[in-house]
Amino acid sequence: RFLPDWHHLGKGAGGSALYGLDGVLTVVEQLAGVPLPASALEPLVLAPRVRDYSPTMLDELTSTGEVVWSGAGSISGKDGWVLLHPADLAPVTLAPTEELDMSPIHHAILDSLAGGGAFFFRQLTDAVSARESTATDTNVAAALWDLVWGGYISGDTLAPLRALIGDTSRATPAHRTPRRAPRARMYRARPAMPSRTGPPTVAGRWSLLPERETDATIRAHSIAELLLERYGVVTRGVVVSEGVPGGFATMYKVLSRFEERGRCRRGYFVDSLGGAQFSTPAVVDRLRSFADSIEGRHDETAAITLAACDPANPYGAALPWPKSSAPDDAPRHRPGRKAGGLVVLVDGALVLFIERGGRTMLTFDDDPGLLRSACASLAATVKRGGVDKIVVEKVDGASIHGHAFADILGESGFSATPRGYRLRF
Repeated sequence: RFLPDWHHLGKGAGGSALYGLDGVLTVVEQLAGVPLPASALEPLVLAPRVRDYSPTMLDELTSTGEVVWSGAGSISGKDGWVLLHPADLAPVTLAPTEELDMSPIHHAILDSLAGGGAFFFRQLTDAVSARESTATDTNVAAALWDLVWGGYISGDTLAPLRALIGDTSRATPAHRTPRRAPRARMYRARPAMPSRTGPPTVAGRWSLLPERETDATIRAHSIAELLLERYGVVTRGVVVSEGVPGGFATMYKVLSRFEERGRCRRGYFVDSLGGAQFSTPAVVDRLRSFADSIEGRHDETAAITLAACDPANPYGAALPWPKSSAPDDAPRHRPGRKAGGLVVLVDGALVLFIERGGRTMLTFDDDPGLLRSACASLAATVKRGGVDKIVVEKVDGASIHGHAFADILGESGFSATPRGYRLRF
């Protein structure tokens, strides 16, 4: 229960205490350098944390240079891992660039941007065309996104990223389902309109990302401070889950130095996680306030639905995944901090894990009250647009049809279909 609250979640009916541009910047600082699926970034991560969140808030921060966004690998044809960085921390929080099979178009884009400054797509295409005669809008746009996901370049707005996620002509993103065109328009093609600015997926200005900090000591100290801010209590599990260079051995040395200087405290704060835990006195006092029994608190406001890879979800990182309620002889489905996966926590306890799209659901408790609260939270997430659609086909390895859990889904607003139990935004 501590970790979602630490991330400004789980405030009950009142919602998050954060709001406005300052709230968005607070969240960006806490999540600096964390890879998140682009399709989950705003609806599942930012919107629940900032009460009045609007995409224009993040765009204002990126266009003014206070926040930088970067890619860290493609997930599907239209989705990928995205990181947010406060501008002053970007050199230490940027992910390493990926090795790409560079074509002459890729090299021409990097050469055009190497002089500094930011280019609109049309300016960039003209500059690339001067270097490479085969350049067209299509292949320059494709190469541009290769370089984005490779961690080489970025834009001054997230509008092209949103356009990419909403582009129904490409593969499905991790958390989004493409919208079908209205029936009246399905059989007539829309004429292509010429544009001097390029397609929406390349809107805004593009530039090279800042240079990475090369001093390993500076990077290690900065990452240690970020981990304390992000998790409150730093354990081996969270360091491993973040893929920190040098692993826990490096972080242990740095945090031990912090302890010697009075900047943190080492102790046995969370049961079963060993004595190599680091925190601060203020956080430990706050953690103790969550030590009450959770028994009897099965109301809907105590349930939270999160992206499985959200740092506010402790399972699979600080805490191990608990054993699911699936019978031992059931087909093996394992939870994981995967793109597209969702978890539902009730008073901090893991109750549901939902695979991408909802096809497979795992339960971790057989208490009807907990399950109803979890399903109500999941349904509320779909209804507010956090996820476009969920179709539950299997629960704990068994078909949902005829399963006792189907009644609980029905009470939460899911409808029975031949394929499974479905709820749409």
